This record gives sequence, C-alpha cells and structure tokens, in this order.
Amino acid sequence: MFAIAYRMLGSVMEAEDVTQEAFLRLHRDTTEAASPEAYATTVTTRLAIDHLRSARLRREQYVGSWLPEPLLTAGDESDPAARAETDDSLSLAFLVVLERLSPVQRAVFLLRDVFEYDYDEIATIVGKSPQNCRQILVRARAHIEQARPRFTVSAEARDALAERFFAACRDGDLPGLERLLAEEVAFHGDGGGKAPAVRKPVLGRVQVARFMAGLTRQVRRNAMRLEPVAVNGQPGARIVDAEGRILSVLALDIAGGEVQGIYNVLNPDKLRHLS
Repeated sequence: MFAIAYRMLGSVMEAEDVTQEAFLRLHRDTTEAASPEAYATTVTTRLAIDHLRSARLRREQYVGSWLPEPLLTAGDESDPAARAETDDSLSLAFLVVLERLSPVQRAVFLLRDVFEYDYDEIATIVGKSPQNCRQILVRARAHIEQARPRFTVSAEARDALAERFFAACRDGDLPGLERLLAEEVAFHGDGGGKAPAVRKPVLGRVQVARFMAGLTRQVRRNAMRLEPVAVNGQPGARIVDAEGRILSVLALDIAGGEVQGIYNVLNPDKLRHLS
C-alpha cells in the first residue's frame, strides 16, 4: 500500500497518510472484501489519485523546482524505504518523469508496468474500461519514453561510477568530474523557498561540474560532511552538519556510463522524516 502511494505522490508524509486511511478502511470493511489485497490496492490507488489531483495546483505554485521526498535505503521493515522496496521505479529521476502524467495515467502505468496487474483489475481500480486502460497506458508510456535514458548500466558499474564521482567532488578534480558527466547533464535543486537552492536547473557538463566543485568547497568550508548513501535505491549522498543533522540529500541518475542528472533536496520539510 505504501509502495503504491509513494510512487503515486512522491511524498513520504502524504503516502503515509494515504496508507493509514486505506488501512483504516480495510480494517472497517474487511468482512465485505472478497480479496483484502485487491481491496487495499483499490482503496490506496483511488485515495492517491484524489490526493494527487488536489496537490497539482500546489506543485505548480511551488517555489523553484519540485522534487520528490527522498528515501534512504534501509533494511528495517518499519522504515519507509524498506516498505516501498528498491528498484528503478523508485528512483528520484523516475518519479520526476512520472510528474508528466495525469493522476489516472500515473495510476494505470504504475499498476501495469511496475506492479503487473492485469487490465481487468486496473479497470476496476480506476473506474475505466479495460480497452480505455490500454489506451491510457500507451499514452503514458509515450510520455515516459521521451524522458527516460535509452541506455542503462549494471548496478556494479553504476556504483563504481558514483564512487569515482564523489571522489572527484572531494578532491576538487574538475576535469575528472567533467569526464563523468553527460554532455546534457542537469542539476536540479529543491529548497522550496525554505533553504538556499538553485531556482532553475543548472545545465551542461562544464556548468554542472563547476557547480558541484563549488558546492563541495562550501561543504568543507562550513565543517559539513558529504556522505555517500543509497537514495531511493540509487547512488547518492547526504550532506550533514557537525551535529549530524541532514541538510540535503543528493541523488544521481546514471545511465549510459555517465551521470545524466543530479537531484538535490534541501527543503527541510522534505527531510523531516529522515531525522
């Protein structure tokens, strides 16, 4: 239930609210549900669709770039990251792409391509015909394919590249950084008007390399630390102050042997669940 809600909403707190409400409904109506699992999926998805519709206007008015709330991978089943599971559909880059879809398109795409429900089940959940769901999925996939990298790398190669990237950041190795970045790489920052962050993406290999080098110098100058961690199942890092408080979380989008994107979440409201 949380895995569906988080991918639909891109927010840990909102996903937990939806999951709790869905669980309460399941608990109240369990005697009437022929399949508790199907009932839970249906209620969770419908609540998430309604919640996403009401959130669209807020996100359009958001200060700067809107990014999903990050999850740090953990083995504890009480932790949201463990409950959501970790695969490519959980990455920040993928969740950002999902923002291109309407709420119903997002639901149909996730239920079919991520959670592997059949069309009859999806039609019942979203209140459409199976044929309509097929058409919705075709349009959703077209939007996704326009933005997703065509080439992927193995987990081992991806992690090795990320290690070299953060080592170059620590060493201030500007040429080394440039060699690891795609020509059209983009750096996205999300401060939400509550933390200093770039309002528009930084674009291009040279510009992003210089920006990351400057960011790393600032981290050292202010006695902060950049600690590599897994963010939404992908390579990333967190920046912490001298007391160990998380100030930001960075996630790397790696494909084709290069860093295609960097996502930096600084909005303290989106990091509260990590404290």
